[in-house]
Amino acid sequence: MKLSTRIALAVGVAVPILVLACGWLLLTLVARDLHREEDSHLRTRATAIAHDARTLLRAAANDQPTAEENRQRRLFTSALDVGVRLSGPDGTFSGGPQPDASVPLPHAVKVPVTVRGAGRTWRAYALPVKGSQVSGTLWVFSPDTASRTQLGLVRRRTATTAVLAAPLSALLAWAVANGATRPLRRLRRRAEGLDPRTSTVRLEHRPTGVTEVDDLAATLQTVLARYDEQAARTAQALDTARSFSAAASHELRNPLMSMGTNLDVLALPGLPEAERDAVVDELRAEHARLLGMLVALRELGRGDLVEPDAFRVVDVAESADAAVAEARRRVPDARITLDAEPAPAHCWEPGIRILLDNLVGNALVHGRDARGRAEIAVAVRGEDGQVLITVDDRGPGIPPHARQEVFRRFHRGPGSTGSGLGLTLVAQQAALHGGTVELREGPGATGTRCTVRLPASVPSRDGALPLQRDWLTLTAARSQSFHKEPS
Repeated sequence: MKLSTRIALAVGVAVPILVLACGWLLLTLVARDLHREEDSHLRTRATAIAHDARTLLRAAANDQPTAEENRQRRLFTSALDVGVRLSGPDGTFSGGPQPDASVPLPHAVKVPVTVRGAGRTWRAYALPVKGSQVSGTLWVFSPDTASRTQLGLVRRRTATTAVLAAPLSALLAWAVANGATRPLRRLRRRAEGLDPRTSTVRLEHRPTGVTEVDDLAATLQTVLARYDEQAARTAQALDTARSFSAAASHELRNPLMSMGTNLDVLALPGLPEAERDAVVDELRAEHARLLGMLVALRELGRGDLVEPDAFRVVDVAESADAAVAEARRRVPDARITLDAEPAPAHCWEPGIRILLDNLVGNALVHGRDARGRAEIAVAVRGEDGQVLITVDDRGPGIPPHARQEVFRRFHRGPGSTGSGLGLTLVAQQAALHGGTVELREGPGATGTRCTVRLPASVPSRDGALPLQRDWLTLTAARSQSFHKEPS
């Protein structure tokens, strides 16, 4: 059922009920006013003739027929337009319009009451009459005008008005509702042809001035935008899964083939013990490399698929402390120092830990001096609305022309046994947080200094991530977030 029809039916039912209720209230108030007026008149007449009633009772008690007749005539004449009934110990005197004597009257009433009898309604008021020798009750009566023909006519007209108001109000309500819902019908026509699965056309809505319609249109646009966002995220997840599969199959093929060859060598009979140990060591190295590569690929995938609501305020200094403690446990012969001050930032906590673990891990592998010692200095501090992370090593350093290349995925230097994804993960997390990563010479022109700058506050609007990249398919060379040293 259409909304306009529902409104018309509701109004068509409500208006007659309202008319009847108002008519009933009006009749009640009018009847009350009439009763009040009649009662005031009855009290006035009763007070005016009370003296005559008292003298009539006295004449009846003294057995004076002539005086009794005169007093009775005078009482009825003084009553004017009301009926009178005087009850005493020596009889009852009545005259004027009043209910039949067979109609019972209430006892001990102090206010005017309604008396019904013989198809008529009367207002009656009783006034006790007391004298020095006699006592009785004076009743005065008046026809009840509140039940006259005029009020009955008002009742009939009220009912007629209610009957006529039903269809007329329903028709008027339907016309008004039909016009009021026209913007809603236009919105429905615009929206019914949209299919997010087959078309990129989206809802275009111009403000109509009708709050409900405009709010509904805004809600529909939001729903469609969220559908597009989720569809894009789903497509991105599929691309990430395909990239993970392609990268893993490509990069793991050679190590697995090498491990297979080494296993064949181990199966040769009479293999010397020294050669067997060398093959086993090579297998362990290949196994560690494969494991590290799979872990790194998994972390790249997590970074590509992280949602905005995973970001919160994190103290980067605490994450740095945990990363340094873990590195010291894994490499007890390395000297790793930490200089950190509280540095809260709006970030993804697992991503910051990935960034710090790979920075320190890369420095431990490639930052050893000529004597093979690892001296790593990690610092975290706040600076001009940013969080500054620096990692210094004492290694051979990186030539300026190669500092951009090290961020490419699967880039490995000569003799490297790593996955080639450590600094790629650092670049990904820096870009994901809206920050930058930069390689320079270390202090005293020795080793390498890696500097990461992250915004301390939310770096984007509407909760969107500051930078979205598929790091499993794109290389860091295409990112605009890195500073490149002039060669």
